[in-house]
Amino acid sequence: MDLRLAGKTVLITGASKGIGLACAELFAEEGCDLHLVARTGADLEQARDAIRGRHNVAVTIHPLDLSDGGNVKRLVAETGESLDIVVNNAGAIPGGPIHMIDEERWREAWDLKVFGYINMCRELYPVFQAKGAGVIVNVVGTGGERPLAGYIAGAGGNAGLIAFTRALGGKSPDDGFRIVGVNPGPILTERLTTIMRAQALDKFGDEERWEECMPTNPPPGEPEDCADLVVFLASERAKHISGTVVTIDGGAVSR
Repeated sequence: MDLRLAGKTVLITGASKGIGLACAELFAEEGCDLHLVARTGADLEQARDAIRGRHNVAVTIHPLDLSDGGNVKRLVAETGESLDIVVNNAGAIPGGPIHMIDEERWREAWDLKVFGYINMCRELYPVFQAKGAGVIVNVVGTGGERPLAGYIAGAGGNAGLIAFTRALGGKSPDDGFRIVGVNPGPILTERLTTIMRAQALDKFGDEERWEECMPTNPPPGEPEDCADLVVFLASERAKHISGTVVTIDGGAVSR
């Protein structure tokens, strides 16, 4: 299937590892030029060099903390006119029940993921509206679909982003572009290990027993599973999809 993505320019946040890096690799395979954003410059350099070594595409890196709204404004001012697709993926809301997540940690997590996504969409909206074209894909998470007290900060944050994506994506086609979302369940990344450690600490009093908290029915997916869906939703093959959030979790939330 030709996804008609060759020559597009894609910006991906949280792009140095996990789902973001898997998305970058697949967009590059499709012939897209990339802007990769993450906090750590060294990780971005490694990702850039690896992708350039395998694909003949342009890769520009932006080591930025997107919890700072000023950085979002500057990033969009510098890159917005060149962009066709943006994947919001930055942020890892910590696992744990309410007594384990104090206000400072909660706000820090939401500043990056929740407000980071909101700020990016706010800045991009007039850019894509003026073009009459573009796609924003928000990578959210099933914590907002099946809220659990053991992942309370993520339950609230993800639920908000799901509603945000549906609301804004319902309007954006009137202005010529699409906003869609992806809800990954557990995916084998460093972030999943961190969440499992928090659950093990709460359940057993020992974070080293994190593997006992790992879901088995179904087991976690791979980052590439999520990337396949993101890239399809960003393509012309999904041109009639907007305001939709697609779950990818092996059926877990339906059990």
